[in-house]
Parts: sequence; C-alpha cells; structure tokens
Amino acid sequence: MLKKQTVWLLTMLSLMIVLSVYYMTADNEDLAYIDTGQNTTEESADGEQETAGDAEVGDINNLGNDQLFTSLRMELQDNRSMEKERLNEIVASSNATAEEKDKALEAIDGLDEASTKETIIEESILAGAAYEDVLVRSEDDVVHVHVKVDELSKAEVVNIMQMVRDEFGDVTVDVNFQPTDSK
Repeated sequence: MLKKQTVWLLTMLSLMIVLSVYYMTADNEDLAYIDTGQNTTEESADGEQETAGDAEVGDINNLGNDQLFTSLRMELQDNRSMEKERLNEIVASSNATAEEKDKALEAIDGLDEASTKETIIEESILAGAAYEDVLVRSEDDVVHVHVKVDELSKAEVVNIMQMVRDEFGDVTVDVNFQPTDSK
C-alpha cells in the first residue's frame, strides 16, 4: 500500500508534467499573467474609502487565456490543501503544545471561512450580472476579484466592491477583468 505522501507526490509530479507539456506547446501570445503592480481600484481598510459617486477606475488589466481562472482556482486549492495538511500535522503532533494546536485549528477554520466567502461572492456576482466567469481570491487583507467580461463599467466595479465588503468586511479590494473574446 502506498503512503499518502507518495500518492500526493506522484499526483503533483504528473500535474507538473501535464502543465509543462501544455505550456511548451502553447503559443507565447496565448499565455497569461497577472500584473499585481497595477490595481484597478483599491480601497484601504484605514478609512480612506471613496463613495460610489467618487469611484476612480484606473487601468483595468486585461488577463488573456481562457483557462486562466481554472488554473488559478486549482493553484489556490492546492496551496490551501497543502497548508491544511501542514496544520493538521501540527494538530496531530504529540510534540505540539496546546497553544500551537489551537492556533493551527483557528488557521484551518480561517482557510475554510475564506474559501466559503469566496464561493458566496463568486455566485452572487455571477447571479447579478451576465458575466462568463468570476474568480475571487483573498490574500491577507486584500481580496482580488477577476471578472470575465469584455468591459467593466465604474458602476459594476463599485457594486462588486460593495459585495466583497459586505462579505469580508473592511478590506482592500482589487477588481480586474478579462476580455471574453479569444484572439
């Protein structure tokens, strides 16, 4: 019987091989990246928020590639699974103190809560407008929202930001869009 770690390692290696073959055979202009240096619209948690009428929408990043959302979701899910596994090892460890185990359990609950909130926001945004896809990622005190649509108006950006704030509280929100037409 194979150990759990061995199965996990073989799964990750096979995933890496498949992704490597895909990227080697894909056209360079079809590959996408996210430029985190330019945020579309941000509102900080320290009270410097703009009202709906004053919202400024800067450069909205175009993210290319139809499979970007799927690959980002997989990467996020893998990272969270590895983090949960690490935290579960701390909880199961006989060497860890009660305080360390409590912190690990709180961190596991936080990961589950963030994942649930992201799913709720994605479903709310998809239900409210005619977007092809939505990806919500929360990292520390920033929530990144990527919408698959040809154009995103200021009113839509403000509405999305309000949905995120309703769910996550007073956090920085980064809203971007990816055009739907593949060229």
